[in-house]
Amino acid sequence: MSTSLFFYGTLCHIPLLELVLGRTRDEIEISQCELNDHFVSWVKDESFPMIASQSGAILRGLLVQGLNEDDVARLRFYEGGFDYDLSDVRIMTPTGEIPALVFFPEPGLWTAGEPWELSDWIEAWGDVSLSAAREVMEQFGKKSVQDMAQLLPFLRARGWAKHLAKTGAPSSLRRDTSSSAVSLRTRDEGYAGFFRLDTFDVSYPRFDGTQSDTRERAAFVAYDAALVLPYDPARDLVMLIEQMRYGPLLRGDPAPWILEPIAGLVDAGEAPIEAARREAVEEAGLNLSDIRPMLQTYPSPGYSTEFFHCFLGLCDLDPSLEGVHGLASENEDIRTHVVSFERAMELVDNGEINGGPTVMMLLWLARSREDFRPI
Repeated sequence: MSTSLFFYGTLCHIPLLELVLGRTRDEIEISQCELNDHFVSWVKDESFPMIASQSGAILRGLLVQGLNEDDVARLRFYEGGFDYDLSDVRIMTPTGEIPALVFFPEPGLWTAGEPWELSDWIEAWGDVSLSAAREVMEQFGKKSVQDMAQLLPFLRARGWAKHLAKTGAPSSLRRDTSSSAVSLRTRDEGYAGFFRLDTFDVSYPRFDGTQSDTRERAAFVAYDAALVLPYDPARDLVMLIEQMRYGPLLRGDPAPWILEPIAGLVDAGEAPIEAARREAVEEAGLNLSDIRPMLQTYPSPGYSTEFFHCFLGLCDLDPSLEGVHGLASENEDIRTHVVSFERAMELVDNGEINGGPTVMMLLWLARSREDFRPI
């Protein structure tokens, strides 16, 4: 027995519909239709739409017919991450009214925002959503809807990192050959969750003009992060945060508490500088209004996609700002330290500051610090 579904929002974007159903447009029975007495809007402060009743409104969308049980299961799996489920409606088609199913949000869960425009969503969120959807559908039949709902913000953040990566960086000394010249084929084995490990076959053009052999490799697919080092130029003070880190712990380091800059993941749709401001409040209780770009860098390009957007936060600091901070919801236990710049550099020299980003940002400040200090 086949099923008909009416789509009004993101799944009207054919590439997304193809990805969720696992087949091409030519294999999907699609037609234009209308749903009476309903309208669609953005969910307030979110990147997806919601449907609601409105007497006299006419909602135009796509009718997809001939869907089987597996199709419906795949659609439920994808939409379940947004807390949407199917309800019965009557759809107007050129040949008359027919029954269909529509994904409605859980009542009272979302607040309606501005009127929805598919073209606006495609421009702002299309690529990010496709990237996240690929990861979601990879887990169909493996993970539960509830598991994917918890992971979805992080999958979208990985997609946002790919969007930010398109900006690139200058190539005045290094090779300017495009990544499209690299042959990359992802393998099935790997791991996907909050973190992701991709295995792949890769071949690339060598400096001597020949093509390299195809080799099996693996890489850690992470996120973009925003880092900010608070600095008081008048008092020549910096703030460092301290927290226990799993890397040193699993390496066998007897002291796995690390001195770091404030840092956190850049959420999907968030400008890195705004992520830096948000993390300063969450991790140190600081409201930073004057934030300056420092540098942008891959900390471990040999095996990780992780990328750092580093900032200097100019502010007033004193030892009274020291304390314990962090979000309980993220199990954060963070202590702040306010120290002189000279003391921070002593800690770099003696090895107590042994986190690469902290060292890097303090050395950047050592080079540029006189530009910020009062004359």
